[in-house]
Amino acid sequence: MRLTHWTDYSLRVLMFCAVHVRREQPVTITEIAEAHGISRSHLTKIVVALSDQGWLETTRGRGGGLRLLRPAAEIRLGDVVRQSETDFTLVECFDAESNTCRIDGRCHLKGVLHTALASYLAVLDGVTLADLVEPQQVRSGKGQRVLMTIGLPS
Repeated sequence: MRLTHWTDYSLRVLMFCAVHVRREQPVTITEIAEAHGISRSHLTKIVVALSDQGWLETTRGRGGGLRLLRPAAEIRLGDVVRQSETDFTLVECFDAESNTCRIDGRCHLKGVLHTALASYLAVLDGVTLADLVEPQQVRSGKGQRVLMTIGLPS
């Protein structure tokens, strides 16, 4: 399964906002566009959708910008992906209206792919936005704790 650019960019916007959550000035679309090399007009559409879905607070005008509406630790990736992806029809037989498969009902592929998709989304449900942007403590092979961070622009 491959995420659409829309979902990829949605996650980038949310992550950028999470990284800068403690900053006094809100994040701007221009900042995100420049940081990721994405069209500002395309990001504007994504930001409007994220705002409509309840992920972002947007403020217009001077001093305006974007802020997360909820703490990053409360935003699950599975929820964001479900809202931003438009098609989870992995194969034709997932859609009863357009299914013309001649072996539907005797084939086990649909069941296997349903299970795989459910597992994929379950993994995403177990990850929050905070998990992606905040330092994580992991144990090294010797039982020592090591802080790991991802390289996002600050």
